Amino acid sequence: MSMQDRAQMETAYQAWNDRWQSETGRADWLAPDPDVAGAVPLLRGRGARAVLDLGCGVGRHACFLADAGFQVQAMDASASGLDFARRQAREHGLDIAFSDGLMTDLPYADASFDYVLSFNVIYHGDGGVVARAINEIHRVLKPGGLFHGTMLSKRNHTYGVGKEIAPNTFVIAGAEGDKVHPHFYCNAAELVKLFEDFELLSLFDREHEKPGHFHWHLLAERG
Repeated sequence: MSMQDRAQMETAYQAWNDRWQSETGRADWLAPDPDVAGAVPLLRGRGARAVLDLGCGVGRHACFLADAGFQVQAMDASASGLDFARRQAREHGLDIAFSDGLMTDLPYADASFDYVLSFNVIYHGDGGVVARAINEIHRVLKPGGLFHGTMLSKRNHTYGVGKEIAPNTFVIAGAEGDKVHPHFYCNAAELVKLFEDFELLSLFDREHEKPGHFHWHLLAERG
């Protein structure tokens, strides 16, 4: 891999930073995902309180979870996303601790959270970046805490498109949005291996809004 390729590995937040500066760019990212809304009874039943929204974007899940009564911290590398999320929290009177940073170096103590949420985030990089992000999530979760997130499926229509800069990692030159940045894809067996320090409670491959836009959705418990 060239030095230029290595420099690209954890940069997708730059594209999202541009996107979230406009009302149009934010429009599809304002409502919480149904899976997150559906997890609230489970979290309450387990007595979960401390929550991290990792890669919070414009704050759709952080605000939703804070409004549901959880103690929420939220992190992103996009300044424009964080600015909007903070405004949303203020407008709705929600107490959320926002911070900036990268998913591979979380600014939180060990065993800080009962629940870490990370939708459409941790697959932005190569396998090494993804593994470091998962290790950090494991570190900041309490024993028995839950990780709830998504990964890109090899059934996704963009798998194999563009230049493979690392195993199962592709960039698409000239693409719109974040596809010019690395995206890592996996099948079920590879995903299970990545999360071998967790107990998988739920795993399914869901097609998102666009045809062929498959993502793994997983819920996993830290051992």
